[in-house]
Amino acid sequence: MKQAFRLTLEYDGSPYSGWQEQANARTVMGDLREAIEGCLKTRVELMGAGRTDAGVHAAGQVAHLKFDASRREDAAKLAAEINRRTPHNIAVLDCAPTPYSFHARHDAKSRVYHYQIATRKSAFSKPYVWWIKEPLDVAAMQSACKELPGRHDFNCFRAVDPSKPGESSIVEVSSAGIEIQDDLIVFKIEASHFLWRMVRRIAGVLVKLGVHEITRKDFDTLLRARCHPKLDVAAWTAPAAGLFLAEVKY
Repeated sequence: MKQAFRLTLEYDGSPYSGWQEQANARTVMGDLREAIEGCLKTRVELMGAGRTDAGVHAAGQVAHLKFDASRREDAAKLAAEINRRTPHNIAVLDCAPTPYSFHARHDAKSRVYHYQIATRKSAFSKPYVWWIKEPLDVAAMQSACKELPGRHDFNCFRAVDPSKPGESSIVEVSSAGIEIQDDLIVFKIEASHFLWRMVRRIAGVLVKLGVHEITRKDFDTLLRARCHPKLDVAAWTAPAAGLFLAEVKY
């Protein structure tokens, strides 16, 4: 009996080498697969909507789970059993039956990422924020964010993904903005897909703009894909700790 479920997950990516399974490395998908196959006693197909990198978190990752079993699994009981078996830093928020044709990655219309910047030192939040000690010109950062929606060449903001040779650097951004939430500055961006390290590099450039180490003209130059050696975007890549896959939309 072929069965398929849509899982919505949250996880703390701090101890992991990313979502995707790797040889000789601990990953979110690896721990999740071990828990699922332990309770179902069978091999399963597991696929996430986004491949979060090492140290990156998720508040709304979506994955499809497909398997063949002799009896129909109850979604609520399956979720409870997976949560019982997974480490404390992985949680199934929802488990729902889905058509067998559903594909978590291919069917996704857009992904939403949040990047959290702390304006003060905290004894508790270090694994989930980037603390910037200098004052930030949030208005300048917000103004620059208004230029991000639309179709742009993000060549200056990406790292070359060895698993995707020849990948286009053109991305259509649906929305982008910065919100202040108490002691946090939260950069939010939505697009159909993202290039490797794109969000972290945009966040890093926005911080450089916010501390007045680059100008708005520099930001606009990078957004026009006019990369320059003096604008060392790779060196400005924001730490993984502040990045969350917040939502996947279908």
